[in-house]
Formats: sequence, C-alpha cells, structure tokens
Amino acid sequence: MAKNLVIVESPAKMKTIQKFLGKNYTVAASGGHVRDLPKSQLGIDVEHDFEPRYITIRGKGELLAALRKEVKKADKVYLATDPDREGEAISWHLLYALKLDEQGKNVYRITFNEITEGAVKESLKHARKIDMDLVDAQQARRALDRMVGYRISPLLWSKVKRGLSAGRVQSVALRLIADREDEIAAFLPEEYWSLDASLKAGGGKMTARYIGTGDVKRDSVPTGEEAEKIKEEVTKAGFRIEEIRTGERRRKAPLPFTTSTLQQEASRLLNFSTIKTMRIAQQLYEGVEIKGQGLVGIITYLRTDSTRIAEEAESAAKEYISENFGGEYYTLHTENAKKKAKIQDAHEAIRPTDIERLPGMIKESLSREQLRLYQLIWRRFVASRMSDAVYDTKNVRLSAGDHFFSAAGSVLKFDGYLAAYGESEKDEDKGDVLPADITKETKVSLTSIDAKQHFTSPPPHYTEASLVRAMEELGIGRPSTYAPTITTILARRYIVKEEKNLYVTELGEAVNNIMKEAFPSIVDVNFTANLETLLDGVEEGEVPWKRIIENFYPDLDEAVKKAEKELAEVKISDEESDEICEICGRRMVIKYGPHGKFLACPGFPECRNAKPFYEKIGVKCPSCGGDIVAKMSKKGRRYYGCSGNPECDFFSWQRPVDKKCPNCGSLLYMKGKYLVCGKEGCGYREQRGTAGQDQED
Repeated sequence: MAKNLVIVESPAKMKTIQKFLGKNYTVAASGGHVRDLPKSQLGIDVEHDFEPRYITIRGKGELLAALRKEVKKADKVYLATDPDREGEAISWHLLYALKLDEQGKNVYRITFNEITEGAVKESLKHARKIDMDLVDAQQARRALDRMVGYRISPLLWSKVKRGLSAGRVQSVALRLIADREDEIAAFLPEEYWSLDASLKAGGGKMTARYIGTGDVKRDSVPTGEEAEKIKEEVTKAGFRIEEIRTGERRRKAPLPFTTSTLQQEASRLLNFSTIKTMRIAQQLYEGVEIKGQGLVGIITYLRTDSTRIAEEAESAAKEYISENFGGEYYTLHTENAKKKAKIQDAHEAIRPTDIERLPGMIKESLSREQLRLYQLIWRRFVASRMSDAVYDTKNVRLSAGDHFFSAAGSVLKFDGYLAAYGESEKDEDKGDVLPADITKETKVSLTSIDAKQHFTSPPPHYTEASLVRAMEELGIGRPSTYAPTITTILARRYIVKEEKNLYVTELGEAVNNIMKEAFPSIVDVNFTANLETLLDGVEEGEVPWKRIIENFYPDLDEAVKKAEKELAEVKISDEESDEICEICGRRMVIKYGPHGKFLACPGFPECRNAKPFYEKIGVKCPSCGGDIVAKMSKKGRRYYGCSGNPECDFFSWQRPVDKKCPNCGSLLYMKGKYLVCGKEGCGYREQRGTAGQDQED
C-alpha cells in the first residue's frame, strides 16, 4: 500500500508523475478548484468582516469522496497543485475539503516548474507549508472580481439586456479598445511629403533621404509645392559628401518568453489567438506522448512574467550552443532584462524542459499546432542564451546647396542569436548596403529625386497581441488573466475580431459608456493598476487582504445604488438578416448563443423559429452559383460550403476568394501567404495582397 499521496490539479499529469515516483506513491487529481463562492449569491458576508462563504463546487462530491478514501490510506499527503497563487489557493481548499488537519495527517505543499522526473523528485526535498500570503492574494482577487461582477452585472441586465457582465479586468480592457476606437474616429490625417534622391557614388549606387536645411532638421515637408521647390534647388546645386561616419551596432538577443511575449509572438508569427496559444502550451506543459519516452512535459510552466532561467538550464544551453553554432563566441550572452516592480520571480521563463529535445526529433509525436508552438519556444530560448548580432554601420551626410540628405547602411558582421531566431525577426532596420569604397572625396551625381505624398496615420486598431502588451505595460491583470479576459469580451459580443483587429460593437459601446458614467474608478486604468499593486502587497505579506476589500466595497455599493436610480435604459436592437421566417414572414435577426451566431424570429415567444446562421464571404459557388458560407465542423474547425447544401456538395477547408485563376479560370484559395488555384494539376499561385498565415482560430 502506498504511504504517500500526491494530489495534482490536472488528470493529464497523473500518469506522468506516477511514472516518476513509483509504487510508494499514489497520484490523484482534484480537477482544479473543489470549493468556490456560490453562483447564486454574492458569497461574501459584507456585514461580518467580509468573510467569504465557500461551498463545494457542484459535481465535485464524488471526486472528493474518492480523494478522502486515498487520504485514509496515506501517511503523508503532498499537495502538488500549480505553482502560482491560484494553485496555492486550490491546495488550501483541498486542505479544508478533505479535512486533512482534522485527521492529523502530515500535509506538505510541493511545487515544480516543469513536469520532469528531476523537478518532481527535487520538489519532494523542499516540501513546505501552504503559503497563506499567496492564498490571501488569491482570495482578495476572487472577492474583488465577485463584487464587481455580482453587483454591476444585474444593473447591465436591467439597463441594457440580459446576459451581460462586468468584470474588474475585462471592463478596463473593453475601455482600452473603445478609447482607441474613439482616437481613430477623431483622427484627422495631415499631409506630408518625403524626398528620396537616387545617386551614383563612384562605381556604386545609393539612396539618400532629405533631412532638412543647415539650421532646420526635418525628414519631410508639409506640401507638394515645397517639395517641388526643393527638387528644383537640389537638381541645380548638385550633391557632395560632407561627412562619413562608420560604427558598429549591436542587436540584442531577445529575452526568453513570458506568458505575454509568447502570446504576442504566437499571434505575430503563427496567427494564434491568445486562448489558442495557452491551450496548446498547457498541453506541452502537462505532457505529450513522445515515441520511446512515454508521456513527457516538454516546456516549463506557462503562466509567468519572469525572464529568469535556472542555472542547470543555462549551463545546458551554453553547452548546446557552443557545440552546434560555432563555438564559444555564440555563447557570450549578456542579460538585457528590464527590471519590473511587479514580476513574480518564483517562476522561470517559458523554455523547453530539455534543450536536446529538438523540434525535428519529436515532430512525429506532436500535432502540427503543437510542433509550431514548441518550435517557437525552443528557438526563442536558444536565441535568448546567445550572443548579440553585430552590424558594421555607415552613415553618409550629403549636401545639395542649402539642403542636406542622409544615406545609411549596415552589413551583418556577426550573426549571433540570428543563427537560431533570424527568420522570426524583423529586418527592416538593417538599412541599405552602401558602396564599400565610398570616401569623402567620392564624386556623387544625381540620377533622380522622388517626392512622395503621404498622410499621417491614425493609431492602429488593437489586436489580441497588442492588447496583451498594453495590459502588461499598464499593469492591468496578470499572466493568467490576459487570454480569459479577451475571450470573455469576445464571447459577450462587446468586441468583434476581423482579420486580427479588434472592434467595439454597439453593445460594447453601450456597456463601456455605462461603466464610465456610473463606475469611473472601475474602468480607470491607474486605479486598476494601483489595485494590482496592493494585491501584490498581499502576496508579499505587507497588506492584509480584507483591508483592500473593506476599502473597496462601500464605494462600489454606493455607486451601484446611485446608478440604479439615475441611469437611463439603453436599447440595443438585434441585427436584421436577409432571411425571412418561413413560419410567420418576419425578417429574422442575428442572435448570439454559447456556440456563436444563430438566426431567430423577432416574434418570440409567439414564434419560436430558429436556425443556424452561416456567414456569407462574398464568393459564389463554382458548382451551382449559390453563396459560399463559413461553417463550423462538429470538432470546431472552420470550413467553407455552399448555402445550397445538401443539394450542392461544394466543400473546402481553405477559404476561397472572389478571384479567378488567370491560367484556368478556377477559384483561388487562401493558403498561407499565397493564393493558390483549386484545380488539381494547375499549380498556379500568387502572393497575397496582405501578409498572412494559415487561417487559424
């Protein structure tokens, strides 16, 4: 009989950890939280010291009963939930739910940053008591989130429509997007002109950009008339070299991934949504079946804002890089992390658990999406331990009468980390390659000068990646909350995603306006960031958690009561479709359910007709001429079919476009960065108009 019981969160980890620990240990799973605040009420006693009222989560009774049986058999119980404040709170709830204290059991808390045999066995040597500061930090966050959600959401139901919600973090994220939309709407473009001179210099060529007159530095002019005047003056005056400066520029190796930077890079390079990135990373962390190795966790813990790396991983990386990238010059790594006050440094950065486990070696064991994400994490980690890239730079300053131009170029001198991560980096800043033999005495002649009209651009729409970056920089939320926050406001239809851009809906505007009017502090960025700092103070044992709650709740309560009396109701009309209800003849409207859009009759409850909504993509079916629509398979994968189905059997996993193949006249389809012909054997393809990746969710 095993004398040691280890309780983890996820059932997916059980088999792996059981294999590491052997027959003297039994490994069981809690399946996440086992106790929580009740769904039917606030669950916090505001009249008696704000004490939370925890109950067993519905459906967890049988699981807890099974765990209690295992507890009775064990001499020691190790609580091995995730290594963060949420995991600490789950361990604390297990302590109470399983009555471990009452039974006089030896109870220990263990944590590991990666699910490997070494890490799991090492954690047993550092078993400790539950950290109540971490638990209290989670309790404070849970209580604040519950108060905001349960006091404000019913108000939104009564003033706007049922099913809406407010949240301490989600409402601020919505405001960020709404404020950006307001900036874009209010933006007035301004005209400006750039001037580029194409020059012959000795036996070579170069392009120089206008940088102003002798006493006025500027890289553009406001009008076309002034640009033409400069062109005339420059053409008459001729060019000469005033100064040549040479130097060296270092391009810093990137930091290893945190949760935020992983989500941003996976969005930029793989076109993954934040929730998709976290889902796949969770699979890689908990363990994948590797041929010949069994179930193995191949990355470290995925919820972290630290860039710290363990000494053993650092040494292994140095050895691997030295052997595989050309010697010790590639390992002259210098850390360039910026110190942040709010980093939770107990965790490492996200990295492979074994640098020798190359993506190519295990690609047969991973799904396509798992491989792409693992490859990104592996390459980023290797690059982060490598030397900086070094460029030789040259800057030439030229004059033409009273006007000055500048030409800059650079040549890669030492690739450093780019040897591992080069294809993932942007290279726009490298500049041109200037003639190697150019000197101050080199004769320069003008080939042509080009004046181009431009207009200033509004700030870009937020994407999931840029919203995560903004939330991190502003101190709103934490690594575990970025993806769920975005997922929630998308699911509530406060925002929509088109291509990668996020847009506020009419419903989102209404909710945001109510929040700004009635609860300005809740959606105030600085207030929310300061609240996060106080919550970090709880975790560090410096601030009593109930003090935050008792200072927060009275103002919230007063604001809710005032809003109930003073706020006017907002009417949001459902979007009408082209479909006519075949039962009563009304024009059907688009509704949003748990599984997305559907069509419903506006005559409800008299007429209860409803049916699936299929989004038209503006392309006609090549088989019957009907509309091609986007649909979802039973497994949740997007595909494209004819609206005339089942009579017409047109089907495609790739998205068709309203453009015909110039060779054979067949439909073209999006495939990665290209448009490709759908006719077998044709082989035509062309570059897409906008850079794109595979269509991912």
